[in-house]
Amino acid sequence: MMRVNAYAAPAAGQPLAPTTIERRDVGPNDVLIQIQYAGICHSDIHTVNGDWGPPPFPIVPGHEIVGVVTQVGSQVTRHGVGDRVGVGCMVNSCRECTNCRNGDEQYCTQGMVATYAGTDRDGSTTQGGYATHVVVDADFVLSVPQSIDPAAAAPLLCAGITTYAPLRRWGAGPGKKVAVVGLGGLGHMAVQIAHALGAEVTVLSQSLKKQEDGLRLGADHYHATDDPATFNRLASSFDLILNTVSASIDLDAYLGLLAVDGTLVNVGAPADPLSVNVFSLIGGRRSFAGSMIGGIALTQEMLDFCAEHRIGAEVEIIPAERINDAYERVLASDVRYRFVIDNDTLA
Repeated sequence: MMRVNAYAAPAAGQPLAPTTIERRDVGPNDVLIQIQYAGICHSDIHTVNGDWGPPPFPIVPGHEIVGVVTQVGSQVTRHGVGDRVGVGCMVNSCRECTNCRNGDEQYCTQGMVATYAGTDRDGSTTQGGYATHVVVDADFVLSVPQSIDPAAAAPLLCAGITTYAPLRRWGAGPGKKVAVVGLGGLGHMAVQIAHALGAEVTVLSQSLKKQEDGLRLGADHYHATDDPATFNRLASSFDLILNTVSASIDLDAYLGLLAVDGTLVNVGAPADPLSVNVFSLIGGRRSFAGSMIGGIALTQEMLDFCAEHRIGAEVEIIPAERINDAYERVLASDVRYRFVIDNDTLA
């Protein structure tokens, strides 16, 4: 075992504080990573606040991890010392179920092992990227192209794949009209990726205050949803709508924006249930779907795609001592568009 510096949430509703945690010894198929940057995801805040159920405290959050390999196990061939790598939202799965064999490890029927607040196969509780080092099974470690700035790459490991996966699955591309609900951490990635895929992209945001950013990131159109006329003007317009917000929305209103056979995909994860009137679906043969990150192969494809198209997250880099302030600012929507921790400040 090795002890490393970290920031942890001791209990629900309590501020994160400096601590030390144990990392397991590097096994035959493990990789030891010195973490350079860790993104702050809204999921981190939901988890430590207990919004999705009681988690196993203390928790070291962080599943948007970029760093450098410092040691590899004897059986590791895909990664070497000095490589720039990333770790996303999962660090293990059963490898044997149909979903795992199909490359959808995130939907492992035995439950994928989350990067933090999860139970690993050895019974230990996983701890995430708000730390100086992490040991991860090599099969769940991604190669981060050198052409992407490492700080801008960190949020790709969650926000990037969370939006890339449904855009690919539902065929965003030339000739398709895609709407992105919300221009936050997820939304600003969705706009860039959908644009790079060749779709006609519209941002649907509460107001027009981020319109300049949306158009700069690749949106063709930008509309305010606090204007009731927007829903009349855009009725039956879109082939695909990606809802990236983690708050409750009027699903029936947004379903009305879909063309026949269109799909509204939810990737935001609000704490409260959403309701839908079935007539909003059957009236246009519309679909309401959900999507959660992507498998390891698809995540690597996303990283390579982002490198090719020069896509990265827009980030504000902070020292570890400002994590609690960053959480407050995320809840106040006061970030453009992702906080990333400089993990050297944990040393």
